[in-house]
Amino acid sequence: MAEKTQLPTGRNAKPSFNALLLTASLIGTFGGFVAYLYATVLHFMLGLTWDHALPLASQLLAQIGLPGDALSLLAVTTFGGLLVGLCLKRFGVPGEIAAVVNNIHLEDGKIPTKQTPSMIVTSLVSITAGGSAGPEAPLVQIIGSAGSWLGDRLDWMRAHTRTLTFCGMSAALGAFFGAPLAGAVFALEIPHRNGLEYYEALVPSIVSAFFSYWIFNTLADHPHPLFPLKWETPHIDSELLLKSILLGAVGALAAILFMQLFRLAHLVLERLEKRRALLGACGGLLLGLLAIASPSQLSSSTLFWGEFQMREILLQLGAAELNSSWFAPLAAIAFLKMLAVSVTLNSGFRGGFIFPLFFIGGTAGAALSIATAGWLPLPLSIVCLMAAANVGVTRTPISTTILLGTLTSLSLTPLVLAASLTAFVLTNKIQLIHSQRPRKTPSGYVWRET
Repeated sequence: MAEKTQLPTGRNAKPSFNALLLTASLIGTFGGFVAYLYATVLHFMLGLTWDHALPLASQLLAQIGLPGDALSLLAVTTFGGLLVGLCLKRFGVPGEIAAVVNNIHLEDGKIPTKQTPSMIVTSLVSITAGGSAGPEAPLVQIIGSAGSWLGDRLDWMRAHTRTLTFCGMSAALGAFFGAPLAGAVFALEIPHRNGLEYYEALVPSIVSAFFSYWIFNTLADHPHPLFPLKWETPHIDSELLLKSILLGAVGALAAILFMQLFRLAHLVLERLEKRRALLGACGGLLLGLLAIASPSQLSSSTLFWGEFQMREILLQLGAAELNSSWFAPLAAIAFLKMLAVSVTLNSGFRGGFIFPLFFIGGTAGAALSIATAGWLPLPLSIVCLMAAANVGVTRTPISTTILLGTLTSLSLTPLVLAASLTAFVLTNKIQLIHSQRPRKTPSGYVWRET
């Protein structure tokens, strides 16, 4: 007899699997609309600030004999940082990805909705101000908390409430990535250091991510492939696999360097932690200075989350006659982006670092290919370092491999997997998201729902 699909409610209700999938589809549908609304508001604010207010300010400053472009850029990022600090002071401090992971483990898998208003406002201002962080982390908290809220209202068992939280997180990432399978697996990998452990949530999370992707992709204009690689797909052999492992090791070093810079920025900026407005303004000023210091052909690539900047760089590289003159700008922008992300997330700005890490790895990979005169093929070097840099920080080798296989135009999945696994192993003793841990209770026993 088929399982009934009505949604059970009541104290510690246990839904049928079909009811769980139905609820997952509803969360995904809701998540797709929320992601689209968030993206619409964000792009409106970005256009208003950077396409209209910034040029106008630059013209006015130039008319009085001042360097309009530089000063207007500094004014936007610094004032934006000040607004970020005021938002935190007024609405409260929402958690970042480490807090979300901690809630998955300790708070019955629930993300509190009370932080959602602060996260919406603060993240929109943060990204609009040029913060080098993406919308994925805010969307994870916003839609993930909606899944938790629904589980509370239905009064389901905590295992199923946690699954609905994962469905919300997966819906957020499925829409933002434009890759529902990768989004679902990423949401399930990120709580742990050594692989996906909440396996019972996998199918509901995929269903939720699929519906969210469907809605978002129908409403939004999302380019595909996002990262176009205008080169022929290489024949995969043992030599390329060995080179991929080497690139994974280089990417692991890049991830370690990023984590050290991130901790250094935290040590420097934590002195202002209680003075939110000043901290935000200082962070914005530093972001503006890093943008001004960027190489001219990659101007302002340290700002924002790097998704579309990386796309433009790939298009340029595909059309250009590559030579050694590209090496210094690409290497410099990779390092400056590390600094920008570190400053962004340690000065109160809210956002995620997945696409910034892809940007860091992609530009570093291009520079490395040029430095080796093509011995490391350009598309291979770009995609493998994208993967390795992200995996070294986030500990997500499976979803990162699936994601880059979806977002690029070449069939390099075995090579990307080799780089991802290499970085995963080499960074095992280093941790940036300290709340990542095994699926255990505080007492140390593996948790099981009965």
